[in-house]
Amino acid sequence: MPQVAPQPQHDQHALIEPLDEHNRALLANVHPPEWSNPAPKDRYHLVVIGAGTGGLVTAAIAAGLGAKVALIERHLMGGDCLNVGCVPSKGLLRPARAWHAARHAHEMFGGPAATGDGDFAAVMERMRRIRAEISKVDGAARFTSLGVDVFIGDGAFTGPETVTVAGATLRFKKAVIATGARAAVPPIPGLAEAGYRTNEDIFWLTELPARLAIIGAGPIGCELAQAFARFGSHVTLIDAAEHVLSREDPDAAELVQRQLLADGVTLRLGVKVAKVAREGGDRILTIERDGSASRVEADEILVAVGRAPNVDGMGLEAAGVSFDKKGVAVDDRMRTSNTKIFAVGDVASKYQFTHAADFQARMVVQNALFFGRGKASSLLIPWCTYTSPEVAHVGMYARDAAEKDIAIDTIDLPLEENDRALLDGESEGFVRVHLKKGTDEILGATVVAEHAGEMISEFTIAMVNKLGLSRIGAAIHPYPTQSDAIRRTADLHRRTKLTPFAKRLFARYFAWTG
Repeated sequence: MPQVAPQPQHDQHALIEPLDEHNRALLANVHPPEWSNPAPKDRYHLVVIGAGTGGLVTAAIAAGLGAKVALIERHLMGGDCLNVGCVPSKGLLRPARAWHAARHAHEMFGGPAATGDGDFAAVMERMRRIRAEISKVDGAARFTSLGVDVFIGDGAFTGPETVTVAGATLRFKKAVIATGARAAVPPIPGLAEAGYRTNEDIFWLTELPARLAIIGAGPIGCELAQAFARFGSHVTLIDAAEHVLSREDPDAAELVQRQLLADGVTLRLGVKVAKVAREGGDRILTIERDGSASRVEADEILVAVGRAPNVDGMGLEAAGVSFDKKGVAVDDRMRTSNTKIFAVGDVASKYQFTHAADFQARMVVQNALFFGRGKASSLLIPWCTYTSPEVAHVGMYARDAAEKDIAIDTIDLPLEENDRALLDGESEGFVRVHLKKGTDEILGATVVAEHAGEMISEFTIAMVNKLGLSRIGAAIHPYPTQSDAIRRTADLHRRTKLTPFAKRLFARYFAWTG
């Protein structure tokens, strides 16, 4: 499996940089430098390997129910989400939006004309400060207070019912693998030698790179491309696909792509990165398309081409746990090939989202400790790409329905028909809902809007509770709000039920009563 090369500009043994007061406070919570592992209990009801979201939720719930629980983490408690994912990335996206709004306040709203450079170092310090504050919730001290035995070190199975960590052996009745995933790195000649960053150390930056090349135009690549462009970097976004966000509906991706271009991002799509080299202080990417080559010059390279599950060095073979390059193999109840061992989160799921790991963990506690029969396939998982505009989705796309031979009705409402979106200057987007044909049963929905992530849950709640679109339409929404666009899709659907025959009946009725 691809390995992340050490970054020459950093100490490869560092857990996180820079070691300022905020990151020291972070480490004091999630990897305490003077931590002493507890003496192992004779046998644990549950041993959890990995203290990202899935592992933390599993351990906290099980301990809260009275189980004897051990939690093992080799790196940083809180996992990717806290340290190198959701939290730090959103700590950049909000300032980037603010910088963008300041620059455009005059032309859009008659506000003051903002000029000059911003303070990127201040943005990063703010992110580190807030991350450190949040980290208390995920920290070793808190989980110890919950009754969890926290072990810092490399955990590895030595048999079907045993794990070793830092020289100690832990025996368990059940175990949960929650080791997550890391950034996948493509085998591009010269990339490792030239040096690159991933989400694991892009947030170590304290100075804004003048030129940033990003390989991968998926959610992470698009979010950070837009953020760094709005901060003032010259960003080149590179992908083999012909469009950004290739998994989303083409018209949704097109709106994001259009905004990336407006923000100054250079798009190099439908190309292959053939090689990378260093020329002095420059990193030179050679990209090819249809036999013709060109160069992209950058000060920093960010690799954002996907994720690789963390399965190496864990002794999974000794535990009788099947795995491959896609991760740990599990059934619908999240059980591995060793029925005493379960797996949750990025290491075992195609849904690599914090909220997916959270709800899988809740289900696995029931399945592992209480003979529960919860199924992963029963979880309805929404997601959102936090670009501007955001793209949020839940349930089926039209292509999914077509693959399953399910007939659908699709309703689209452009945001330019929503008064609040017009007033906010955020009318680029739409609400789309797919219904089972001839009914108001919601099969899937997509929202493209500045705050789509805040809007998609209305559809998710309706789908989980088997509420049709007409029930959403029956709920009064405040005016003016962008979420009222969701209610208005119900109005559009209701109008489709007014057939020509019904119109003729109404015409006769009103003629008779008039």
